[in-house]
Amino acid sequence: MKPKTLIIGSSGKTGSRILSKLKQADYPVRLGSRKAEPSFDWENPENWEETLQGIDQVYISFQPDLAVPSSLKLIESLVQVCQKNKVKRLVLLSGRGEPEAKACEQVVQNSGLEWTILRSSWFLQNFSEGMFLEPILEGKVLFPKVAAKEPFVDLDDLSELAFASLVTDKHKNKLYELTGPELVSFKDVFKTIAEVTNQTIEFEELPLDDYLLTLKEFGLPDDVLWLIDYLFRTVLDGRNESVVSDLELALGRKPKDFQTYAKETAKSGIWKMPERVS
Repeated sequence: MKPKTLIIGSSGKTGSRILSKLKQADYPVRLGSRKAEPSFDWENPENWEETLQGIDQVYISFQPDLAVPSSLKLIESLVQVCQKNKVKRLVLLSGRGEPEAKACEQVVQNSGLEWTILRSSWFLQNFSEGMFLEPILEGKVLFPKVAAKEPFVDLDDLSELAFASLVTDKHKNKLYELTGPELVSFKDVFKTIAEVTNQTIEFEELPLDDYLLTLKEFGLPDDVLWLIDYLFRTVLDGRNESVVSDLELALGRKPKDFQTYAKETAKSGIWKMPERVS
């Protein structure tokens, strides 16, 4: 009998892709979201018991990020409920270069359950499905001054490894540090997107404090501002400015590079700016 998987964050960027792969392979799944029945909500642990009944394995994507102070206690609580309900395997999406994420990883590794850790760099899809899509479509990107380059990971590559971690024993009790095959600057990201879409995208860099103040004026809540500050000030301080071969070795092929992602995404039309009435 095929194991039944709870996908926490089933409507998110990674969870939705893993859900699709499991369904295509005819694996039983349970959606882990606030809108599902039974529901899963990180802020409502009393529902977890019901959600985990009959579940063999869990894919864990923590919202908004394992870097937030509450993550460790919540991951500890989730693992305890998994142990109680005889869950066999955990696959955790983690963040590269985040001390708080490492603490959560250790909870999973020490759980006594089978585990796989996917410690990922920033996603390429942040530019087509995330917070940077709207500025691209507006043709003007405000961005904090960041010297470090990032080895962006393609989510189709990541979800392929996550799927294999759930349906095979090949990746059992392994930690993978996931990067793309190259380092790319954020400035070059937006320059390339402009080139492949044949559009003009203004790119303005601001000191981080000024950038955060601008976002605050746009109405972003304090918890979101805190996370953005953390990610740019800590994760992008240069500590992750390296390429690792884990993803290539796990997949048995080269992971997708930025140029390929950019060309494929441009063809989808997602970056096509709306016509402006003069």
